[in-house]
Amino acid sequence: MFTIEHEFDATVITLVDDGETPLQEDVIVTAFAECVTVSQYDPRTDQVQTVTVSPAQLRDLGAALNLPEGAYKLRPEAGKG
Repeated sequence: MFTIEHEFDATVITLVDDGETPLQEDVIVTAFAECVTVSQYDPRTDQVQTVTVSPAQLRDLGAALNLPEGAYKLRPEAGKG
């Protein structure tokens, strides 16, 4: 399950682990114009862990999930930078 909320300066996606146990904490993806953050509460340290990536890195990650092993460089889409 997931939710999507549009805020003033970001889009926030929350991924909820509603599957079989053991369940993981919610993952929160916050997309700003200049970066994307992925955060998750870590109960072992009682802290929220956050990773920040550029929009290009997020695009590459999405593409990589559907590709076989190897090294790749994506071409810019037609009509975009």
